Amino acid sequence: MAYAIVYNSKGGNTKMVAKVLQQALTGAGVEATLTEVTPDTVQAAAQAARDAEAVLAGFWCDKGSCTPEMADFLAGLAGTRVFLFGTAGFGGEPAYFARILESVRAKLPEAADYLGGAMCQGKMGPAVRQRYEAMLAEKPDDPRIQSMIANFDAASTHPNAVDLEAITTAAKQSLNLQ
Repeated sequence: MAYAIVYNSKGGNTKMVAKVLQQALTGAGVEATLTEVTPDTVQAAAQAARDAEAVLAGFWCDKGSCTPEMADFLAGLAGTRVFLFGTAGFGGEPAYFARILESVRAKLPEAADYLGGAMCQGKMGPAVRQRYEAMLAEKPDDPRIQSMIANFDAASTHPNAVDLEAITTAAKQSLNLQ
């Protein structure tokens, strides 16, 4: 069996998860290819998906969903078995991740066979913290901004080994490889 791991990554978090998934699937005795989705590679990703038994589609959370190029890719997966995985700088709460997964799942055509999904928190770039600090300088007592900085700091260690194992386990279970 051959699986296509097709991912879109901004800061490297989703790429890390995709590579770990590839290693796990290869370790389970199946072929797994990696293809990154960018505005220029949507067609190549679509070809990889056509040749696969199932697609593991990875995304970084962009305003509560996925990027437009990932949405374009997902829209072409009619008749395909799909497992979604993603990373988000905010959160860590299962309900938040579930809302994001549902938002991304809505990009799949009805004829896609949705196998499930999993998400984890991912670290954010230093410019994000600088933006939060500038906001806090203007409103030093704002608990929302203080919470944003605390979340940024908590995210700095993610994806970690626990996150990677959880996503790998969910993917393998969804693909009946366990």
